[in-house]
Amino acid sequence: MSEQQSRPTGRLYGVGLGPGDPSLMTVRAVEVIAGADVVAYHSARHGRSIARSIAERHLRPGHIEEPLVYPVTTETTDHPGGYRGALDEFYEKAAARLAAHLDAGRTVAVLAEGDPFFYGSYMHMHKRLADRYPTEVVPGVTSVSAASARLGKPLVEGEEVLTILPGTLPEEELTARLAATDSAAVLKLGRTFPAVRRALDRAGRLDDARYAERATMSAERTAPLAEVDPESVPYFSVAVLPSRVAEATGPASRAPGAARETDGTDGTGTAGAPADTAGEVVVVGLGPAGPLWLTPEARGALAAAEDLVGYTTYLDRVPDRPGQRRHASDNKVESERAEFALDLARQGRRVAVVSSGDPGVFAMATAVLEVASEGPYRDVPVRVLPGMTAAHAAAARAGAPLGHDYAVVSLSDRLKPWEVIAGRLRAAAAADLVLALYNPGSRSRSWQVGKARELLLEHRAPDTPVVLARDVGGPEERVRIVRLAELEPEQVDMRTILLVGSSQTRAVTRGDGRETVWTPRRYPEG
Repeated sequence: MSEQQSRPTGRLYGVGLGPGDPSLMTVRAVEVIAGADVVAYHSARHGRSIARSIAERHLRPGHIEEPLVYPVTTETTDHPGGYRGALDEFYEKAAARLAAHLDAGRTVAVLAEGDPFFYGSYMHMHKRLADRYPTEVVPGVTSVSAASARLGKPLVEGEEVLTILPGTLPEEELTARLAATDSAAVLKLGRTFPAVRRALDRAGRLDDARYAERATMSAERTAPLAEVDPESVPYFSVAVLPSRVAEATGPASRAPGAARETDGTDGTGTAGAPADTAGEVVVVGLGPAGPLWLTPEARGALAAAEDLVGYTTYLDRVPDRPGQRRHASDNKVESERAEFALDLARQGRRVAVVSSGDPGVFAMATAVLEVASEGPYRDVPVRVLPGMTAAHAAAARAGAPLGHDYAVVSLSDRLKPWEVIAGRLRAAAAADLVLALYNPGSRSRSWQVGKARELLLEHRAPDTPVVLARDVGGPEERVRIVRLAELEPEQVDMRTILLVGSSQTRAVTRGDGRETVWTPRRYPEG
């Protein structure tokens, strides 16, 4: 047997060192470093390694040190494979150097700031070596945990969601994710800080954001993020959006001057007199069903609200959050609900009025703006956040029936005479528009569907495709395609929307046996 064959294989360790303070290293990390033959660590070309400085007190003269020096960090390179090619080549060479030690039977400890598997350089060695050698990863305290601790701000509580983001993401993506999440930590700042700050501002979260630089190290700095000079921000810094629940239920929320409880909870009472603090009303579109249809902006507004106001059925679709107050009411008191929400905002409360679908389509935005145009409420800020409409959700399920010009009409005669509805149906049908028909029927109102069918048959062929979409996105979703002449009133209710094709709309059975409806974008001449 050769010496190479008899020599035992070495063991690879990825050692998490924690956020910077050597006293925050785990006992296991210290044990592994002390027992290792080789200690490897990454550094930039200047040769200084933060990882080595953290572990320095545990290094001994007998250690073989392997500095893994990056060929590039943020600068340009003339490598034929570009920046990524240069790094891939470096990782391959670094892994080969460590493999030589492991093949010689030496134990190798690769040092990593924070946790080895949390945006760490060690993972590039792990991917190249762990399938060939015995490996152990020693976890470490992350920079996010350290920042939260040093800021004295809890990250998440209860059912809150924590989002970890690299600051190198595109600004638009950062904005959307920051708007949608409860709590967040943004890493890799440095030169990305201005874009991260703008994203926090556009997401409406800048006032809540905190900044931690070199947390637990000697040069530590913490501050409200809005006060930080962008030119002073190093790479080793973290932006933190702490727990909203902790803020809402902590001592500050119970301090003198905090917004007081309203007397009523039915969503239709008088909320009280104006307050000194500025409130606002945000009318939020929930989309047609559950959370998959909710936009990031809408999700963020719901999380930020102190009060939720809306029809009971729609409020039930919004998760409960500690510290929020919910004011549910019947579906037929839109004006009263709007006035109640605006009164809350005059007290300084942040109010979200929820609405199914898009709030500007036969929904609560109009009711709120109508009341907000009256004297006492003209100074109350009102924002409208769009949502996925029922028409668009139904169209997507059926194919593309709204691919050309279309009209949207409500068949409800509760707020307008049937004669007006009939005239609009005739005009839209004569113009050969696809029709999206909202509010087609209910238990107390069933004859309108039959009348609408008769009017449309004056202009449309009997075999015109009609999409009946019920509870799209919900547990009772059902989407059917019938022909106009076959449309029956008992097939629809208030949870159904109808999409009636034009003369150009096609219904095609595809290879999987499903019928798909689409309207060509090109309209024939003549």
